[in-house]
Amino acid sequence: MKKKNLYWLVESAVMIALAAVLEIVAKMIIPEMPFGGQVTIVSMLPVVLVGWKYGMGKGFVTGFVYSLVQMALGVKSISALIMPASDEYLGSIRNVVIMFVLDYIVAYTVLGLGAIYKKKIKNNNVSLSLGAFTVLSLRYISHILSGYILFGAWAEWFFTQEGFYSWGQTIMNTFSGNALSLVYSIIYNGFYMIPEIIITTIVAVIIGKIPQITKTKA
Repeated sequence: MKKKNLYWLVESAVMIALAAVLEIVAKMIIPEMPFGGQVTIVSMLPVVLVGWKYGMGKGFVTGFVYSLVQMALGVKSISALIMPASDEYLGSIRNVVIMFVLDYIVAYTVLGLGAIYKKKIKNNNVSLSLGAFTVLSLRYISHILSGYILFGAWAEWFFTQEGFYSWGQTIMNTFSGNALSLVYSIIYNGFYMIPEIIITTIVAVIIGKIPQITKTKA
């Protein structure tokens, strides 16, 4: 048991580092959304894989540690909440707590649920890909809630930007108030999370077929 824990600790550290590197590379080549968020070249999959291989308990620990790494990588977004130096300032203790909890701790700790289908589905690539799809969808929901609470006031500005035109106006004519804020958050976060979910799920299908990667060391 102790040996298995050692394997988990080592592999978890390696996978967290790999996930961070993939995200850093993505930031170099893929434009970031104006209020944060971007497609990150399956950077979540290494963390999901740890949870899938070693169980949800160890997966949650790995996901939580990675959420701390994400806080470090997202220091620009966090500072916009804390430092009243620009129009992006949203400062209040409440908003800071919401961002920490929903955009980081919850959004990345849920990646530890990667093993949710492992005991129910014996096919590795199916259980891993469904697990990846599920946990990234949960991350998407967490960002939707955060965006709705923190950035909903930007909905009208967002839908009047170049590129939306008639359908952006249609949305504003159809929704208002809290409903508009929710639709905004779903669409805004969907721009990067939906491609991320699709790509990660596809890659998980491929990874799940490679025994050298999916095998858990005894």
